[in-house]
Amino acid sequence: MIIDKLFRFVQDDPAAFGNVDIDDDMLLDVQTITDAMMTTAQKVGELGIRFAINLAVCWILVHFFYYRKSQRRDYYFTFLVFSSAMLTLLYIMGNVEVGVGLTLGLFAIFGVIRYRTETVPIREMTYLFVIIALAAVNGLAPLYHVVDLSTTPHYVLGWGNVGVMALVNLLIVLLIWILESDSLVKHTTTKLVLYDRIELIVPERREELLADLEKRLGVKVDNVEIGHVDFLKDAAFIKVFYRLGKGEANSVNTITRAKDYIG
Repeated sequence: MIIDKLFRFVQDDPAAFGNVDIDDDMLLDVQTITDAMMTTAQKVGELGIRFAINLAVCWILVHFFYYRKSQRRDYYFTFLVFSSAMLTLLYIMGNVEVGVGLTLGLFAIFGVIRYRTETVPIREMTYLFVIIALAAVNGLAPLYHVVDLSTTPHYVLGWGNVGVMALVNLLIVLLIWILESDSLVKHTTTKLVLYDRIELIVPERREELLADLEKRLGVKVDNVEIGHVDFLKDAAFIKVFYRLGKGEANSVNTITRAKDYIG
């Protein structure tokens, strides 16, 4: 773009360069000299704006939406640190030749190494993907633009660009707030039960089964699914579907062994 503008400038006013013949090599040299460069203060300011917006938005999502129901402090720490690290890496890598592809590849490798060692619940995985997407937006969205190309090109902060980036973050927050709202969606969860009264699992005694489960579990059962049945031990695995109360969460619904529990 700068080369094209300089070339048109030379064509419009060749006298400004005397009788010297202008070739492509000289235009490249002129471009190198007149190319706009961001000052250290601008770079620090840009990183500060990106980091502050990203951290604030991720903290709102994790603290007010995720942690309010799950109470998982391990994921609270993981989400905030992962988001901040992702943002800084994308910001640095986005300004060098390796590009964003290598950055995302590195995080994919880290994800395979670490997160395959433990089954991550679907809700936690969803929040992780949202946080990665926000870090990519906040780390790569253009904030500065070049002005005064024909005289002294330099970078200035585009508040419109900052507003667009903030709007994207706000839309994500609003979407999650709506979807997490108890008044909009009735949150149904499941519980895996090793049931001992297998005489009740037949379709003819479904009402008795539901009543017994409600009495013993203390929840209003919506539906059940019958899984593995062991007639030698008179036991069956039953998946119980029930509704969560306002602000409640169930993060251990499929755990059947104590060693599988991670607090």
